[in-house]
Amino acid sequence: MRTALCDTLGIQYPIFGFTPSQHVAAAISRAGGLGVLGCVRFNDPEELDEVLDWMDANTDGKPYGVDIVMPAKIPTEGTQVDLAKLIPDEHRAFVERTLHELGVPELPEDTEERAGVLGWLHSVARSHVEVALKHPIKLIANALGSPPKDVIDQAHAHGVPVAALAGKAEHAVRHVDNGVDFVVAQGYEAGGHTGEIGSMVLLPEIVDAVGDRAPVLAAGGIGSGRQAAAALALGASGVWMGSYWLATEEYLNTMPASAAMQTALVRASSSDTVRTRIYTGKPARLLRTKWTEAWAKPDAPQPLPMPLQNLLVTPAHNRLHETNDPDLVSMPAGQIIGRIKGIRPVAEIMAELVEGYEQTLARLDKTR
Repeated sequence: MRTALCDTLGIQYPIFGFTPSQHVAAAISRAGGLGVLGCVRFNDPEELDEVLDWMDANTDGKPYGVDIVMPAKIPTEGTQVDLAKLIPDEHRAFVERTLHELGVPELPEDTEERAGVLGWLHSVARSHVEVALKHPIKLIANALGSPPKDVIDQAHAHGVPVAALAGKAEHAVRHVDNGVDFVVAQGYEAGGHTGEIGSMVLLPEIVDAVGDRAPVLAAGGIGSGRQAAAALALGASGVWMGSYWLATEEYLNTMPASAAMQTALVRASSSDTVRTRIYTGKPARLLRTKWTEAWAKPDAPQPLPMPLQNLLVTPAHNRLHETNDPDLVSMPAGQIIGRIKGIRPVAEIMAELVEGYEQTLARLDKTR
């Protein structure tokens, strides 16, 4: 299970694992893939620096990358208080009414809340880039398309390639024209921000459009060696996985309060997700819960644009997670969660992916 991209990045397997958990990212890298740490949860650059110090010390010298969210259109400056003035009262009232109906209590006074929206601002994202480039990272990815040109140039000046997610072939062409080095073709079934085209259709379209100019990674619907083999057969140079790592033992080391989320994932089927704008203001696939169902009712307001929707719902998400109720968690997740049957260590999942890939090739070889 090896492609030219492995030699480019110094990894054993072309498996890229996106995760907000440094423990999961480090374990993926140690197991031969490329762990990619999501940085949007870090509002304080010093905290990110400390976590990357930890990554440096716990990856056994293996490569890793970072994912920094930089939307194309968003206020470059401003505080949550400034942006909060743009949120309509009816949206605030709906959120409070829904939380009350779901029986979600207020947070205890000593609970530290996630700030949420600050990580989506360009000013904060640029500070993430500056911090990350002080460490031996091997990749910077942007989940919302091409980073600004100055960020791409800054990464290249440090010898770090840049990846960007694409949901259409024209997006991929624009990314490569902008200087992006790798394109992540993310299909409709993926978790988080995703487009409307399924992976089986999208991947070869993007490979045909830019594959001679940049390696293409397949994202969405990958949770087995068979699916990884299919992605490579369609022209991908590697696979990009996110949702599958949520149900790992290492994830709880970073997010101890995520046991309820993992319970929800294990019992979920591939039908238990919904694509909606209620999480950030842009279409994103989430785990289906009582919270998502409330936003789908006729009396619910339309989601606000990014970053206002994220600012509106982040305090509610904090309260929902504090309940430790699997029916109430709010979490991006792809349709591949239907394959999750238990909580396992990262190394076991990596070994299974590689073994499944090799078994697939052997089976196909016998049919010739």
